Formats: sequence, structure tokens, C-alpha cells
Amino acid sequence: MISADKVARWQSALPFWLSLALVPLAWVGAIYGGWTVFLLPLTTWYLFAIIDVFAGLNQENADLETNDQQLFWYRAITLIWTPVQFATIFGILWYVSATGHLAVWEKIGLFFGVGVISGTIGINYSHELMHQKSRLERWMGDILLGMVLYSHFRSEHLLVHHRYVATPKDPVTARYNEGFYRFFPRVLHQCLTSAFKAEKAMLARKNLPWHHLSNPFWRFAALQIGFLALAALIGGWAGLGLFVLQAVTAIWQLELVNYIEHYGLTRKHLGDGKYEHVLPRHSWNASHKASNWLLINLQRHSDHHYKPDRRFPLLQAHTETDAPQLPYGYPIMTMAAMIPPLWRSRMNPRVKRWREMYYPEITDWTAYKQGTHPLPR
Repeated sequence: MISADKVARWQSALPFWLSLALVPLAWVGAIYGGWTVFLLPLTTWYLFAIIDVFAGLNQENADLETNDQQLFWYRAITLIWTPVQFATIFGILWYVSATGHLAVWEKIGLFFGVGVISGTIGINYSHELMHQKSRLERWMGDILLGMVLYSHFRSEHLLVHHRYVATPKDPVTARYNEGFYRFFPRVLHQCLTSAFKAEKAMLARKNLPWHHLSNPFWRFAALQIGFLALAALIGGWAGLGLFVLQAVTAIWQLELVNYIEHYGLTRKHLGDGKYEHVLPRHSWNASHKASNWLLINLQRHSDHHYKPDRRFPLLQAHTETDAPQLPYGYPIMTMAAMIPPLWRSRMNPRVKRWREMYYPEITDWTAYKQGTHPLPR
């Protein structure tokens, strides 16, 4: 157990600030072009995967009595990232548009890399912020999602995913044997519609129509249209295309992570549309140190679903007794997910072991694999 006093030190928070080191790499690519435009994906995917091998695992847990004031240096990075990402995306867009020194392929490679960090870091930080009670933090989260044209993720995540995870009603829970290239188009459609229906249902409980101004989808639309207009103003049609490219890349990154977090895991159906409560066993975990620094402990995903309002420094590591473990950190696992045969060869045996370990009483998994159990009530 790490004491609250030790957790509160800026030195303890410093590794989580590594994400800021990615920003200069974006500018190196913008200024020098050539192979340097690929520095961001090379660093985010490969370098952190290599560091994970040497850094090892971190299974220490922070004292849960640590208060918000003691977490200042951790909270600061998630708030700072919003203006940093804004300046990075639109600053680089202005620079490459004004100078015109990069070839088309260099611009595409550069903004693909920018999308890697706006998805890996930006959406991840928005995820942390959207779970907080502070209006400022929630707004910062909305702005980050607006910059990647995926604002509805907040509604879907808070109102659908956390409530129905590991059941047939959760679009984001990847089904057993479902490849990523089937999963991705499915969630693009289902998450948008489920998010809108969830907000509509909340308004209906207040006797308000879906088009009431309190529906956050109006805010989502305003933010996204505003960012699209700014990109077009800065770089014209080409600038708009590059902005959309980074947004699509960021969404791809997010859904790769969503895919691996719950792949093949299901909550036990208790009959009549009732399911067991969410437990740590319903999320895959990874305790790899370096990738948890980069992803602000997102890989401690079981604890996040168990206690959704717990800030990232306080998320607890779970052993395999309580929660299933991934063989590698997210950088390697997301790359593996893009090769479905490789993914299945590594993960399907783990899903089968998970079933044997946690649910030995279930002998027929057909309805779970096909998602044919009744939807949760």
C-alpha cells in the first residue's frame, strides 16, 4: 500500500506526465517531414511496448484515503492536456497549410500520428474527466471529444456501457470470436443510436421532449461543427480533410481499446432478463508499468468498472484471482487486435480459461457467445 503522503508528491505523479513528451514529436514531424512524420505512432505503439518489457509490472496500490487535494499533480495533467491538444492540432494544421513544404503523403502521415495521440491520450483523458463531478472537468472532457468528432461517447459510456457492460445490451462489449473488423462498424452505428436513446429516455423521465435544449447532443453538435469550421478556416478543404483524418484515427484508437477491454467476457444471466452485478472479473487487466503511465492506469479496468468515480491514481490492481489478465499491455494488444487470427489464437484460450475459473457451473455457452439471452431489464 502506497501512503497518501507519498502519492501526493509531484515525483510520484511525474511518470504520468510522459504524454506531454509526445507533443514535440508532432512538431518535429511538421517541421522536418520525411520519416519523422511517423514518430508519433512509432513511439506510442512500439517504444512504450518495448519499455513495458524492461519496466515490468506495477501491482502496488495507492491508499484509498488519499483526497482530491493530494491528487493535484494528477488532476492537473488531464486539465492541461485539453489546451495542449487544441494548440497541437490547430497549430500544426496552420503551420503545414501556411508553409506548404510537406508533400501530401507527409501531411497524411503526420495527421494520422496526431490522431494516434488525440485518441490514445485525448480520448483517454476525456474518459477520466467525464467521470468527475466538477463542471470544469466535464467541459474539458467534452471539448476533447469534440476535437475528434466523437462527442456522443460520453453519453454512451456513462449511460449505456457502465450500466450494461458484459451483457447483450452493451454494444461495446466485443463478443467471443468477433473480429475487430466486424466490431468496429457495428459499434460506430450502435453506440451513436444507443447514446441518443439513453439521453432521450432521461429527458422523457423529466417529461421533456428529445429536442429540449438540455439534451447534450445540441452541445455535442455545436462543438463538433465549431471545430470543423475552424479547421476549414485555417486550411480550407485540405485542412478540413486532415482534421477529419486525425479524428477518424482517434476513433479507431478508442474502439481498438474498447474491443480488448471486455472481449469475450459476460455477466452471468440469472434468468428473466436479470444479470449479476458488475464484478472485477468482467474486464481484462494489464499491470504493465510504462503503458499504464501513458494511459493513466486505464489498464486497471476492472477497478474502474467496480468503482467508476475513482480517480485514476487510486485505481487498484487486481490479481488473477479476482480479474482476468492480458498477456501484454494495450500497445501490443491493440496491434494484435488488428490481426484477427493472431488475436483469436492468443485470447480465445484465455476466455475459455476465464469461463472455467469463474463459472464452472455453466456448461453451455452458446447463448452467451451469440448474445441471445434476454436484454437486461
